[in-house]
Amino acid sequence: MIRVSALWRHPVKGVGAEPLQSTILRAGECLPGDRAFAIAQQGAETTGTWAACRNFVRGAKAGSLMAVSARPDGDNYIFTHPDRPDLRVALPAQGDDLIEWIKPLYPDNRPAPERLVTSREQGMTDAAFPSISLLSDASRSALGSAADATLDRRRFRGNIWLDGLEPWKEWDWIGKRLRIGAALLEVRERITRCRATHANPVTGRDDLDLLNVLAQNWGHRDFGVYAVCVEGGEVHIGDEATVHDRTRS
Repeated sequence: MIRVSALWRHPVKGVGAEPLQSTILRAGECLPGDRAFAIAQQGAETTGTWAACRNFVRGAKAGSLMAVSARPDGDNYIFTHPDRPDLRVALPAQGDDLIEWIKPLYPDNRPAPERLVTSREQGMTDAAFPSISLLSDASRSALGSAADATLDRRRFRGNIWLDGLEPWKEWDWIGKRLRIGAALLEVRERITRCRATHANPVTGRDDLDLLNVLAQNWGHRDFGVYAVCVEGGEVHIGDEATVHDRTRS
């Protein structure tokens, strides 16, 4: 039986991961609060709508950001990092404070973090559609065995983690639908990974070349799949997930 093992969202793209116990998905939308904001770098092309990841601060450009955690505190968020003092901010009002806080974590040879932005249409996920990422604990274990390491889920910045399936079985879901809790999702495509996976989310330092491990062992650099919500509903850790053809739900 496939079940939800973990739920995560990332309030600011590339900056901080927040664990959840439950969420309420809505049709045609990202996971609520996921990538609601992004930090545009100098020279970024943003218009208030979705924009490609190359415009933003993210872990592929600064592995140290992978060690940022975020947690809600009333109407505010508290951001933490092992090398920085905790920061409590209201977003978007105090976006400049968050930018100043991450600057010591960001490499000087990259375009500097400049402004906090949001999209009127969808979260700032890497996909140009309102994506929700689904990831497999079994595939994580298989990849970890190949890398001779235990892989923290946070390396992959996913939304819904599932256990109880065979490694890489998620590739068979493309074009199919999953009933997860009360929500129905349709799987669109595989997720091709970037250098952000190289960084240890505890320390923010690169310690594994997972792109090479994927390529050498499986001939690709993919991990996880993108889905869209076609029928909203509550999803909790421990909920069952079932796979269906598109003609069924």
